[in-house]
Amino acid sequence: MAKKRRLLWQLYPSYLLITIISLVAVTWYASESLKHFYLEQTASDLRVRARFFEKQVLEHLDPLDEKAVDLLCKKIGKSAATRITIILPSGKVVGDSEKDPAKMDNHVDRPEFIEALNGPSGTSTRYSRTLEKDMMYVGIPVKKKNHILAVVRTSVPVNDIDLVLKSMKIKIAFVCLVVAVFAAMLSLFVSRRITRPIEQIKIWAESIARGECRLRPPVAESEEIGALSDALNRMAVELREHIDTVMRQRNEIKAVLSSMVEGVIAVDMEERVISMNHAAAGMFGCDPAKVQGRSIQEVVRNTVLQQFVKNALSSQEAVEKEIILSSDSDRFLNGHGTLLRDAEGKQIGALIVLNDVTRLLRLEKIRREFVANVSHEIKTPITAIKGFVETLRDGAVENHEDAERFLGIIGRHVDRLEAIIEDLLSLSRIEQEAEREEVVLDEGRLKDVLETAIQVCEAGAMAKKIRIELSCAEDMLAKIDPPLLEQAIVNLIDNAIKYSNDGGTVRVEALQRENQIIISVRDEGCGIEKEHLPRLFERFYRADKARSRQIGGTGLGLAIVKHIAQAHGGRVAVESTPGKGSTFSIHLPKASV
Repeated sequence: MAKKRRLLWQLYPSYLLITIISLVAVTWYASESLKHFYLEQTASDLRVRARFFEKQVLEHLDPLDEKAVDLLCKKIGKSAATRITIILPSGKVVGDSEKDPAKMDNHVDRPEFIEALNGPSGTSTRYSRTLEKDMMYVGIPVKKKNHILAVVRTSVPVNDIDLVLKSMKIKIAFVCLVVAVFAAMLSLFVSRRITRPIEQIKIWAESIARGECRLRPPVAESEEIGALSDALNRMAVELREHIDTVMRQRNEIKAVLSSMVEGVIAVDMEERVISMNHAAAGMFGCDPAKVQGRSIQEVVRNTVLQQFVKNALSSQEAVEKEIILSSDSDRFLNGHGTLLRDAEGKQIGALIVLNDVTRLLRLEKIRREFVANVSHEIKTPITAIKGFVETLRDGAVENHEDAERFLGIIGRHVDRLEAIIEDLLSLSRIEQEAEREEVVLDEGRLKDVLETAIQVCEAGAMAKKIRIELSCAEDMLAKIDPPLLEQAIVNLIDNAIKYSNDGGTVRVEALQRENQIIISVRDEGCGIEKEHLPRLFERFYRADKARSRQIGGTGLGLAIVKHIAQAHGGRVAVESTPGKGSTFSIHLPKASV
């Protein structure tokens, strides 16, 4: 491919070449015209001189006096600075201003002599063997009564003419050189005048291509370039508006995609990633800026999703599939795939939308377990009550001792049902108040709440000879709802007492660390296995179901503690070592000073 040249170096050499050719042509034409003119003038001058000499030599030709003719030629030729030669019609030279006629050749074959014999005059420019130089000859016939007596020939050296012409040519060439330099400068100026606004328009167009629209095209004096500048200006304004619109729409779409919790992946027909939002990148643990242009097989190591993408590309209908991502814990995705089309309706790929339904499935699982647990917890006392009632109906009521024992059992199961229902209602009320933000938190002394909770549990502790120790600063303040927080502490202390051995110690402690207050209840009981710890605060979850029922727990106490802590803007935690005891703690935000 030929290298492109700048417009200046296309215009300027052309102008310069045209100027030089024109000047050379004019110089040549002027020189030739001047040479022709000068030769014509010289010939005319020689013709006049010959006419002048014709009258003087005529009297020596009839009769012919060769000696007188020769003397006259030498006399007049010397004074006129012109060579004069008299030639008889036979070609014999009878007189010459510079040579001896007797030694000269016959001139019958000379062109000017032949023309003079046949016409009014003859002219010739040729090399003279006699003088050994180029000469211009003009001959005219000398007639008497229409009879040619001789031919008078005048001549001058052509070298003199050449010297004059050479001098004039040098002057013409110098003038042409000056004109050429001036023309070159003028051509450069005109070329720059034409190309400068075009170069400025080019620089401005390049700035537009870079997205910089601060510059404006120059206002050119030329109508065509001015019109081009105005057209480009209008184009730039419209282009800037279109770019702004596209950028705004792109940023809006990008913001929408980035804000979506659903994962969005766009792939082309070759299964290469066109775009991926942050949610999808988070699902697959990759960088959305680095996956563009890579195949889906490189980005996602999941054969189910890869096959789902193939199905979405090949199907004309929307497709849907459940996808499981295996990592530390399984994640469940609900995938929707549809064709991706351009503005003309041509298929260019597929759009995959992934919804993370892991939490929903877990909540559904918890809901099913909750329903099953509630059913089981309620069914057990109801079955027992129903069985003992039927037993009493069958005649056991007649036996006073059995009737009293059965009624006592029925009473305990009714109390258990009442406790479960009370805890369920309490838990539901706490959740609703937290959701509606009806829990009012006021700054209060934490030690007062802890002392009240300990007093509530004092009787149970004394029954098992368990000592409750409290450690809390007098001036420790927190944003709390005292009755709710007291209920949570009572539940923790009650559990600590139930699962502690007789004669043990339960420690209640409140500490302030950084931006939180930690209330902990520590027992010296049997402890809890590690695998049970993450689910201890679920409703009806029991680490040791048989023992929990024996000690009368409903399975909702810790769930209530968790929701009370959340209503206070805090959280719960548990640490336990089997055989050494457990520590349950409530983390509350620190009260602002």
